[in-house]
Amino acid sequence: MIRFLEDVRMGIVDPKSFVSVETTKRSYNLQLSRHRDVENAHTAGVNSLDVDAVQGKYLISGSADGTIHFYDLFNYSGLPHFTSKLVYKISRKNKNAHKHSIECVQWYPFDAGIFLTSGMDKQLKVWDTSCMTPADLFRFEGKVFQHHMSSVGSGTKLIAVATSINQAILVDLVSGSYTHELRGHTSAILSCRWSPREEHVLATASCDNKIILWDVRAAKSCLMVLDQHNGKGRSSKENSDTHTAHDGYVNGLCFTSDGLFLLSLGTDNKMRLWNTYNGKNERVNFGSISSETKKCVQFDVAKISNPRLVYVPSDGNIFVYEIETGVKVSTLSGHYNCVNCCVYHPHFHELYSGGNDRNVLIWTADHCQDSAYDEYLKSQSSKTDSSDRRRIIPHRNVTVDTWSSDED
Repeated sequence: MIRFLEDVRMGIVDPKSFVSVETTKRSYNLQLSRHRDVENAHTAGVNSLDVDAVQGKYLISGSADGTIHFYDLFNYSGLPHFTSKLVYKISRKNKNAHKHSIECVQWYPFDAGIFLTSGMDKQLKVWDTSCMTPADLFRFEGKVFQHHMSSVGSGTKLIAVATSINQAILVDLVSGSYTHELRGHTSAILSCRWSPREEHVLATASCDNKIILWDVRAAKSCLMVLDQHNGKGRSSKENSDTHTAHDGYVNGLCFTSDGLFLLSLGTDNKMRLWNTYNGKNERVNFGSISSETKKCVQFDVAKISNPRLVYVPSDGNIFVYEIETGVKVSTLSGHYNCVNCCVYHPHFHELYSGGNDRNVLIWTADHCQDSAYDEYLKSQSSKTDSSDRRRIIPHRNVTVDTWSSDED
């Protein structure tokens, strides 16, 4: 690491290459953090998590009992052992709170002063963090499984909403009105995601086993219906109505950070990789991933790492895969019950997960630094004579006065 930093300083190594290498190393070596945790404040399962994209300071969580929790992720103590404290809570007793399970939470992509929540009470709420009250409220005919707001551009402020009716609904945050009803699915829509590359491209996934890509600017908004057989199986190119993405409900979507690929998860226990340019199934074999829930599963990809990684909940574990090859890198085990959601922190390069065990866990690569430090201490100890007063003492208590009276 020190040699690498010196090469960057001298201009031998490109800084972007250094960031990519370090990010990749951390993303590959995530383990349950030994030094950091999140205050245990939930009284029901955790369904959704999100980190504010502006500062990366606050973590928001939504739970099955309708409560919303806010945690401060910054460590101001200067000590390695740190617990992210609960800084605010909106309980079900609050008159503005959701009355049923919260299925999705999201920070406003351009300002941490706003966040959005939705759930089984058929409502989407836009909250003002300065007073912790809803600034706007939208009601729908069906239960809301997920909503998503694009982080690309600032011209449009559209929120996509996936509900238990067979329409994806778009809401304009500026005008406070419903702008579009995207009709194409024949059953409940479980997931919706905006492309991080094209601000007008939306992907929706449904209980009809389909994934549809939309261009919301066009009169005929449907761009394509993704076909797992690429037109060579029992579905055909001529009849897009028979195209299916999975042999079961499609309950999770996630774009890669460049927007060139889309990952989907289904109740057929499969994850698939799609080319968003031509809609082709890349036929990457990720193996079996247990995902039998009839609700949306939140999963995420690592930012910047090369090769790219995806973190996917599977029962009580989180599987880590290389996106292009489907190779399973590792299995993150630590939850005592089913994992519902995970989100990758783009600044800290660590992972947060929540599950039915009511815990929010932090997965970091700090153990790599710990082992490197331990090796450094051992090497220094071997070089230093036991009588040398300058020897390095691991875990020294710096608060104890070690000055003797004869050294005045």
